[in-house]
This record gives sequence, structure tokens and C-alpha cells, in this order.
Amino acid sequence: MKFEERKKQFEVWLRRLWRALRENFRHFWHRFQLTRWLIVIFLSAFLLMSIYLTIVAKTANVRSLQSRLEHPTMVYDQNGNSAGSLYSQKGTYVKLNEISPNVTAAVLSTEDRNFYHEHGFSVKGLGRAAFLLVKNKVLGRDYISGGGSTLTQQLVKNAFLSQEQTFSRKAKEIFISVEVENQYSKNQILTMYLNNAYFGHGVWGIQDAAERYFDTDAKDLTVPEAATLAGMLTSPGTYDPVNHPKATKARRNLVLELMVENHKLTNQQTKHYQATPLVVNNGYQSPNTYRYPAYFDAVIAEAINKYGLTEAEVMNDGYKIYTTLNQGQQRAMQSVFNDDENFPANLADGSMVQAASVAVNPKTGGVTALYGGRGKHVFRGYNRATQMRRQPGSTIKPIAVYTPALIHGYFYDSTLQDEKTTYGTGKHRYTPKNYDNQYSGEVPMYKALYESLNAPAVWLLNKIGVNTGYKMAEQFGLPVESGDKNLALALGGLTKGVSPLQMARAYSVFASGGKLPTTHFITKIVDASGHQVKRKGHLTQKRVIKQSVANEMTSMMMDVFKLGTGKSAAPSGYTLAGKTGTTNSGIKANDSDRDKWIIGYTPDVVVATWEGYDDTTATQQLSDVENRDIYALYRSEMSDLLPHTAGTKFQVKDAQTRATSGTKTPNGNLLQQASDFAQNVKDRLNQAWNNVRSLFQ
Repeated sequence: MKFEERKKQFEVWLRRLWRALRENFRHFWHRFQLTRWLIVIFLSAFLLMSIYLTIVAKTANVRSLQSRLEHPTMVYDQNGNSAGSLYSQKGTYVKLNEISPNVTAAVLSTEDRNFYHEHGFSVKGLGRAAFLLVKNKVLGRDYISGGGSTLTQQLVKNAFLSQEQTFSRKAKEIFISVEVENQYSKNQILTMYLNNAYFGHGVWGIQDAAERYFDTDAKDLTVPEAATLAGMLTSPGTYDPVNHPKATKARRNLVLELMVENHKLTNQQTKHYQATPLVVNNGYQSPNTYRYPAYFDAVIAEAINKYGLTEAEVMNDGYKIYTTLNQGQQRAMQSVFNDDENFPANLADGSMVQAASVAVNPKTGGVTALYGGRGKHVFRGYNRATQMRRQPGSTIKPIAVYTPALIHGYFYDSTLQDEKTTYGTGKHRYTPKNYDNQYSGEVPMYKALYESLNAPAVWLLNKIGVNTGYKMAEQFGLPVESGDKNLALALGGLTKGVSPLQMARAYSVFASGGKLPTTHFITKIVDASGHQVKRKGHLTQKRVIKQSVANEMTSMMMDVFKLGTGKSAAPSGYTLAGKTGTTNSGIKANDSDRDKWIIGYTPDVVVATWEGYDDTTATQQLSDVENRDIYALYRSEMSDLLPHTAGTKFQVKDAQTRATSGTKTPNGNLLQQASDFAQNVKDRLNQAWNNVRSLFQ
């Protein structure tokens, strides 16, 4: 009995407590007007979200959508002529009157029957999507399950957003869809959708899909063909008429039934069309507009790195990209490098000698031609002309040794020591050798250069100081590191190495009269709306050495192709200056080479060419007795490329001719000194003017 009484007392106490709490909570709720506060918080959150999504929609550049979809990104050469186009998610764009009415009937019956009666989104569809969202959240799934998307929303998803299925993406999709509906008519939206839809096998757009699967034009598609393509839109991989004909036919027949429900076909017509066999005829040929693969790869990379665009934007958003490309030079370079007869035969395991080359306008820094490597092209793959890092060998001598020597009082005909000499002690002993291990005791500087003698170069660097040569290499734009501060710098012994593009830029200093340009591929980018895209940083030309020093170096390097190591690489009828270089394989008891370089220039163009294997092994090395070596390659390359230049002549004589005729160095000439002073003043004034202009750009 006592237990029952206590139980009743406890229940009474609980009811009183609950009644008191409820009354206090009700009093508290009314006192502080919590209902109103919740409404305010909810409406504020909704307002903020709406403002944010409206801003997203207004800044999505919807106005240029049609232009972006209609036109591929075009690439223009240095003269403004078309050089090709870029696209990855585009097909042949056709107008609505060039698309069969059967297509629109099938697509609208399947994808969006109320397309002409809604404003970008469907309330019923959103309700279905909301139900599925709640269901997925309850089941622990963090995505939205299909449904709810209108035709406009699908267009927006493909053109502006990612394919992720989240609430935030769905919300953005709705607001941007409304903006699209505000900017375009229904027929314009339908046209853009059909031209931007994916149909599998790398085919985008209704016209290319018609050619790919039925060998016909979009305007001539029959009802069964149109139903087949409409059925592919939800899942091109699943309903693929090539690989899954049964599933595709079943899907086609379902679309035909949906067309009956949408009053586009009668039952009798549907039965007739459903009995039609599914026949695939491939008449599609992908257009080859990516004419200069390695060059275009580099253009895309620069558009991303210097103009802040994404790869998808560059490829799909209808930009006009104006470049420094010289199509004549590019075709000449590709023709030579694509000819296997210009290279040693492949090894037994299929390994091939690789090669890369780049041509630069020394006055502007514009890259006029580029070849990134032999073999099958991989889109935005490894570009040896711009990305490779290899030892430059003796091609660094003019930069790190002979140029600073001239600046520090040496003359082109100064006498250098040519003896086998050991520098340093212990572990730091260094004994450079000439390539033939022959030494003459003394040699004039210009001859040491054109014969590419190692002993005099190292001796000279030791005399002027390693730091002097190191700083000069830095000023020429080479990526030297602190570990390169040693005498091996004279022979190209760098920690990480250089690319052909970096060497071409460095040699532009000699060809341009002493200025280091910013190498670049793009001069400007214009978007689909006609607005110019701003570049990060300015293109500059920085004076590195005096023009008189550049002329002296050119005079000495002309003998490389006239008398020295580059004689067999010289093209007939042209005068070049430049330097050759090789690096040893590094394999003991083996004198073969790892890298071979030739860099040559005229006042109009600098061409840096490299040859070697990607990986140096006991079998993958370059022999000195190849009958199809880099010298023959370079001679062919320059013979074909130089006709596409202005043909400007050097204003200096070669050093050998000057030496034999008794011509003195111009370094002490008062007229030359006055010319250098005037040039320096002009450069400073130009730099000041450019700095002022940059403030207003």
C-alpha cells in the first residue's frame, strides 16, 4: 500500500512540475516574443541567402553565354591570322531552324514538357527534389538524387557549374537559371541546350551526334533517330547505341511512348516507329584544328598562369587569343622534327632520341615557334622546350665567362691560358680537360670560344671570379642556385639545369643588343563579350649589357658557325652567331654524350635546339659519330625556318676577320662609348615612361 501511495504522490508531483514549467516557459516565450524572433531570424537568413544567390547569378556573365557556346576559342598568329582553335566540350553549333522538329519534340517530351510555361525552374520538380533530399539525409546520403531539373537548369549546370549534387549547387542552379530566362528567349535557350548536350564518344551537340550515330545532319533526323538521341541525354554511357544497342533501343521506345503522352505522336505511329530497327552509321570526322600541339599547349599554360583563367574556360568559353606565333616558322620546325630521317634510329627496345626546339623574337621576347618532343602528342603533356631541365654544357660559356670578361677589361682577342690545370685541393680538386685533351699553351679568346675549349674558359672564370660569372648568369635570367658557385659553372655544371626556352631568352640579350626580354606566347586575350583579359605583370625588356658588349659577343660567336664547332650546322646562304654545347653521359669509361645543344641567332630570331634521351643509360646515349646528328638536324631546321624572317644582317664582322685585318676592339672607341651612353639614357627614359603608364593601366 505504501508503494502505491508514494507512486501516486510522485505522479501528482510530476504533473504539478510539468504544469509549472509549461506556464513559466509560456510566460518566458511571450515575454521575450520568441515567435517573432524566430520569424525574423528565418526571414533574415532567407534574405541573406537570396542576396548571395542573386549576386552569384548576376555575376555569372550570363549575357555572354550564347556567344561562348556558339564560338570556339580561336588562336591567332602574330599577324592576326587564324592559326587554329581550342575546344574540349563543343561541337558544330547549329541554329534551331537547322534542327529537325522531331528532336525538339522528343527532347521536350522526355526532359521538360512544361519548358515553354515555366521560368527557369519547376515548383513540382523542386518539390520532388526536396523530398528526395530529406530522404537521403535520413538515410545518411550527402547528395541530391536526380529529378527536379528543367532544361534551363541542365544548360546552366553544364555551362556554369560542376556536376556535384549538393544543395548549394542546386540553389545556384535555380537562381542562374532565372537569370538565363531573363536574358534569352525560350528558343534561344533550347538551341543552346541542344548544342551543348553531351552524347557520348566525345561528341557534343546535336549536329555532331547526328553525324556520329546516323551519318546525317541534325535537320534530317527521323523520329526514331531523334528519340534515340533524346534518350541518351540522361546517361550517354548507359544508352550508347554502339556498345549497348539493346538498352538504347528499349530507351528509344520509351521516349516514343512519352511523345504519345505529350501529344506529339499517335499510338499507331509509335508502334510503327518502335518496330524500326536501330542502325548505327558513323559519319563523324573530328576536325583537326589543334594544328600546332606543343605551341598551343604552351599558350593554354600561359593563359592559365598569366591571365588567371582555368583550362575549362580557355577551352570552352569562346576567347580570342592573339599570340606571337609565326606559322611559317612553326610549320618549318614541325616538318623537320616530325621527319624520323633527321634522327638516329630507334633502339631495339623502341626508345627514341628526343629533341626540342624553340624560336624567339629577340626584340620582343615573343615565341614564334616551338617543338616540345618527338612521338605521339599528349594534350598538355611534358613539353621539353619549356619544362625540361638539362645541363647546358658549353652554351653557357658566352654568358657566364666571356661576357663578364669583356665587361671586366678583357678584349675579344685577349690571350688566354690553354693548359691542363688543376684547381683546388683534396676533395675539391677540379681538372677541366679540352674535348680532345690537346692544349696549345695560349689561345686568343675568340678562338677559345669558337673551338669550345674548356681549359681556357675555366681559367678565365677563375681569373674574373666565380661570383662574377654567377651574377652574370642570374642577370641573363638563368635559374642558377647557390650550389652552382664553382668553376664547373664555366662548362654548364648547374644543379638543376635549364630549358631550351630559358636559353633562347638568354641569347636574346646578344641578338637584341643587350636587352633581356620577357618571353611570352600571348599578346592579348579577348573574351566573348569583347573585353580584354588583363595579364598578371607587364612584358618588359631589361638592359643587361651594353650594346658594344653584345656586338663583341656576336662578333666572336659568328665564328662558331663559320670556323668552329657549329660549322656543319650552318645553313647555306645565312650568317648565324651562337654556340654549341654537349654534356658527358656520366657513365664511367664512356665518352658518349647525354645532351647536345645548338643555339643560333640572327638579329631577327634566336633558335635553341636540344637533343638527347629522356633517361641516360648504358644504351641510351648520344654517339659522336652519328650520321644523323644534331648538326644536320639544326642545319635543316634553320634552312627551312630562316626564310620566314626579315633577313636582317649583322652590323659587325666576325672576330677572325677582324683579328687578321688588325681591327681593334671598339671598347675604347669614344664614338662607341658615346653611343652606349646615349642608349643607356634612352633605356632609362623608356623605363620611366613605362612605369608611369603602368600606373594608369
